[in-house]
Amino acid sequence: MAVGVPEHEVFAAADTVLARGERPTVERVRLELGRGSPARVGGLLDQWWARLAERLNGETRLPTLPGEVSQAFVAVWQQAIQLAQDVVEQTMAERRQVLDAERERIAAAEDQARQDLAKAHQQVAEATAGRQGAELRLAGLELLLSQRQTQIDDLQQQRDSLVHERREAQQHSQELQQELQALRLKADQERVAQETYVRGVEDRAHREVDRAREEGKAASSQLKMATRRCDELQRKLESAQGDLSEAQQRAVAQLARAETLEQQLLQLRQLSETKPKSSARKKTVSTKAKT
Repeated sequence: MAVGVPEHEVFAAADTVLARGERPTVERVRLELGRGSPARVGGLLDQWWARLAERLNGETRLPTLPGEVSQAFVAVWQQAIQLAQDVVEQTMAERRQVLDAERERIAAAEDQARQDLAKAHQQVAEATAGRQGAELRLAGLELLLSQRQTQIDDLQQQRDSLVHERREAQQHSQELQQELQALRLKADQERVAQETYVRGVEDRAHREVDRAREEGKAASSQLKMATRRCDELQRKLESAQGDLSEAQQRAVAQLARAETLEQQLLQLRQLSETKPKSSARKKTVSTKAKT
């Protein structure tokens, strides 16, 4: 709607409505004009009513007329004044009702605004508390992540140490196996030599009985010495085999321990990779809450 309708147009429209025998109201005057804001028309209509009373009072001061005509004319104008006053009072009552309704609407709007403001303050407080809680949880997660990283470093050091020990154990086991193979080869050689010697003695014994008896004693002595030597070599061989078995068991145990530590290290790495992602989502949720 247009604002700032001229004063004389509003007055003319009110006169037209009154001439039709209708009470000039804001809506009727606006309908007659075809434009104008309610506030502008209402303010000018109040001035029109005030000027209407002045106009009616001025019309009572008539020139000298016949008595009956003058009285009739005065009576008509008094009735018009009374009607105008009634219309003014009714219009003012309607305007008071509109104002009261507007006051109630404004009061309700103010009350709703206060409620909305209190709710907003509560939401801000809750968001602030949530952000503080998220920051505390984030600090705890960062501390836990630091501790986990320290544990991972310790486990890596332990793993490296165990790998080094396993390599040393494997090297020692290889050395024992080589020594065992050397002892077995030497024992086989001595056994073959002893068998060859015994066969030679038996052959010579058939040819030389007497000499064989004498040499038999020496051969028997040598055989005893060879037997003791063979027994000694057998004991060394058994001892070497025991050492080798023990070394293999230690190597197997160390290998199992290293594999267990590698699995734990892998799980801790997966956990450390999962934690930063959770921290990132919570930072995102905290930034949204702050906004």
